Amino acid sequence: MTTQALATAEGLINAPLIHKGKVRELYDLGEHLLIVVTDRISAFDYVLDPPVPGKGSVLNGLSAYWFEQTADIQPNHVVHTDVALLGDIVSEPDKLAGRIMVSRKAKRIDIECVVRGYITGGGWRQYQAGGEVNGIKLPADLHKNSKLEQPIFTPAGKNDVGHDEDIPFEEMARRVGEELASALRDRSLKLYEFGREYCSERGIILADCKFEFGLIDGEIILIDELFTPDSSRFWAKENYKLDVEIDSMDKEPVRAYLSNSDWDKNSPPPPLPTAVVEATTDRYRDIARRLMERSGSGNS
Repeated sequence: MTTQALATAEGLINAPLIHKGKVRELYDLGEHLLIVVTDRISAFDYVLDPPVPGKGSVLNGLSAYWFEQTADIQPNHVVHTDVALLGDIVSEPDKLAGRIMVSRKAKRIDIECVVRGYITGGGWRQYQAGGEVNGIKLPADLHKNSKLEQPIFTPAGKNDVGHDEDIPFEEMARRVGEELASALRDRSLKLYEFGREYCSERGIILADCKFEFGLIDGEIILIDELFTPDSSRFWAKENYKLDVEIDSMDKEPVRAYLSNSDWDKNSPPPPLPTAVVEATTDRYRDIARRLMERSGSGNS
């Protein structure tokens, strides 16, 4: 596991940088994309300092693992994750080992495909306001964190600036077409069911998750990341309760620290204390260990 934090790959890669997100950097390799997953961490729409050592390698390793596990369910964009194959494109390969993914170029579909198996987070807030989520009417007696009788597909329109926009399926179909919308919904639900069962066997509840898809020559391709702590809400089964805020297995130490500080959330946040950074590193490593190394039993 990488122990030295990587804030950026700029200067380490001899290829054009075409996009720098909060965590990932995309470089143009011509036919393919090079995705580098850094250790940057964000919360409340801010990128924080310092980065969290090992976070990027956990995210990249989990995505690569899940893409391989689900390849027979849904084709994906992965070409390889071996930094040695990049040759002189990379100046210091040791710093990027475990952090890179070479992928096929796809035309991104500007819909975030969200599946919820439990009513919590933004879904719970929608339900409280009107008894429905993304236009889907739900039973009137649900509690916060209730398991839904059937998982629901709750898409969001992607915005490169600002927050994504929750939309009903009908609006998604209007934007991308009924046939493509239905295919994305069906594939998302199938992926969620696979992930939920897999996680359950390892003592973890997959409460909700999001997927991104693209098109290559008209074929639907799974892109970006898959079943990571940054794209999915994982709960340890032993922590599951109704009507409480469950401590999710992700960057919760960062969110908790900032929420309990006097930071106004409208100005650059203060540096994270060492203890918070270390606790967050431990969180990411623990979920990776439980998902990729540990097996168990039980259903959720």
